[in-house]
Amino acid sequence: MSTTSSTTSPPGPEPGGLPEGLTRPVRLIQNEATTEIPVHLLFRDDPEPAPVPLRPAVVGRRHGTGEQPRLRRPVSRPRPAPEIDPGLRERPARVLPGAAGVLAGVCGAAGCAVTSWWAGVLPPLLLEALRLPAAGAGLGPAQWAAYAGAGALGMAGFGGLARGRTGRAWVLGLFGRYRGTVRRTGLMWVNPLLLRRRVDVRLRHWRSEPMPAADGNGVALKAVTLVVWRVRDTARAVLGVEDHEAYLRECVEAALARVPVEPPGSPRAAADPGGEALTRLVAADAAVVGLEVFSVRPVRAEYAPEVAAAMHRRRIAALDAAQRASLLTSVVDSVEDTVTRLTTRGLVELDDYERKALVKDLTVAFCAAPGAGSAIGMDMFN
Repeated sequence: MSTTSSTTSPPGPEPGGLPEGLTRPVRLIQNEATTEIPVHLLFRDDPEPAPVPLRPAVVGRRHGTGEQPRLRRPVSRPRPAPEIDPGLRERPARVLPGAAGVLAGVCGAAGCAVTSWWAGVLPPLLLEALRLPAAGAGLGPAQWAAYAGAGALGMAGFGGLARGRTGRAWVLGLFGRYRGTVRRTGLMWVNPLLLRRRVDVRLRHWRSEPMPAADGNGVALKAVTLVVWRVRDTARAVLGVEDHEAYLRECVEAALARVPVEPPGSPRAAADPGGEALTRLVAADAAVVGLEVFSVRPVRAEYAPEVAAAMHRRRIAALDAAQRASLLTSVVDSVEDTVTRLTTRGLVELDDYERKALVKDLTVAFCAAPGAGSAIGMDMFN
């Protein structure tokens, strides 16, 4: 009896499926979409893996779960400072030395005198004094043209003379257009057709009137500030805002509404004596119009009349508590030092009861008469 042997292959996993005996886990949410990540991608050893483009994550709701979409709050960014005109910057104006204007004026006056002699309108006495011959050409078109040219030259020469002072500047404009700034000193000649606006560019200080403010606890008070500033960009200070001094005053008032101000003498005022926060805020707002602010210091701060009495009592109570704490600390230190010296030098031998009694008596003596506490404590052992 012959037997036929047949070779059968062992059962293997189905193509694209799981091995026999393993079942795929049941999904809890039928409509949920999942993504399988290959295991070999989690353990790559490439020193510089190729960049993989990432898509922005979109958070939405899952179908069939009733979950509402989660909305992301927009990030609030601070608004940038208002920009006036990028092209409005201070630049030097073109001027001539004053000698040129004086020379032009003298030439114009001399031209008018010569034209008058040419037309024969000079008085005979002046001709005799100057020893000039008489001329009788009369006032014709040539004489009037010579008068106009000489007069225009003289008016332009003398009319354009200006004197520059230290700490002052001229902002020039022609038909509404900015033509430059003059910071020179001394005599100079400026085009007489240009509109001149004088600006003070010196270092200035301004003491404000009492303005509404608040301290760190939100209590209303009136604060007086001292502002040290100067004009850095004359073009923006004059043409970029209607009144740069009023603008600076409004900036200080707005900063006082945002930054707490402590009265002089308080612990918080000692921590920030220069008002750095006020200076930063006012300097940032005033730099837009060409003003440079160096410091904003609160020089006086008073509480409102309705809360002044209560805050005065509160301050006195705080000072009294601080004085009592300091006195108690000094008394405890003195008692400890006295007991330590007595026991260390072997002057007395004390048990616990006697030590407590001695500490008590010394404390009462020092509190009753701090200046004579040592004498009272030593008399107790005699």
